[in-house]
Amino acid sequence: AFYLVLFSFCVLGTAAIAQSPQMLKRTTTKSDRLDFGVGGTVAVVGAPKGSIRIEGWSNREIEITAEIGIEGASEADLDRLSKVIGFSLEESAGRTGIISVGTNDKKYLKRVDKSFPKALLNNPYRIDYVIKVPRYTDLQIDGGVGDLAITGVEGAMKINYLDTHARLDLVGGGLIAVFGKGDVEINVPTRSWRGRFADVQLASGSMLLNLPTGLNADLDATILRTGKIENGFTEFKPRVRKQEFTDTSIVAKSGTGGISLKFSVGDGTMKIVQDRKPS
Repeated sequence: AFYLVLFSFCVLGTAAIAQSPQMLKRTTTKSDRLDFGVGGTVAVVGAPKGSIRIEGWSNREIEITAEIGIEGASEADLDRLSKVIGFSLEESAGRTGIISVGTNDKKYLKRVDKSFPKALLNNPYRIDYVIKVPRYTDLQIDGGVGDLAITGVEGAMKINYLDTHARLDLVGGGLIAVFGKGDVEINVPTRSWRGRFADVQLASGSMLLNLPTGLNADLDATILRTGKIENGFTEFKPRVRKQEFTDTSIVAKSGTGGISLKFSVGDGTMKIVQDRKPS
């Protein structure tokens, strides 16, 4: 009887595996390019999964390249999905929005394909962006799960990201960023950084701060719940003379002070290094 039960289990398991559909994958690239003046705002709403890379350049244009990956049980499913997954542009004076669209947005689906099959709503997809903007541009970024990289952009930045491996190379302007979890690397490359302020919060994960020798700034670094700060920056002095640095709190001044830098991690680690060349 035992062998009969075991044989039946194996047969049923094999049948279940055989019946599970083999998902097909398709990757396409969508791009666009448009004129855009210096000093405007670019807002990016990422897909639930996918990376966002933004690079500053000297052209007065925005260049968007999106690599879109979809999965489906058949070519027909892939065709149907490819018609509703991508991005749209919202253009107005001094502002351009790059908005990801897909099966996660029910209102959008009703507008573009009222008969879209419910069976395809949970099919996985991702959109990976490479976006070039004028160097002097303000940024607003909302992302889901995926890498984030910003380099060569000088402007006010507001960032919200759910789960990411992020690298921000700061040039100037201001930064307000909130990350749910992941690894965040922030590089201030030179003492002549033309920044106004930075306020970065990470709920869970690790944060790396790379600061230059000779930086003039007021720094507040905090671990809110569990974890520790590893400080390798030698030019910090307590802003309050008798307030010592601890593993969870550093309230310091570098140089003559001035620029406000606030960094916090809920649960995790914060490492502060000096003059390290970004990888």
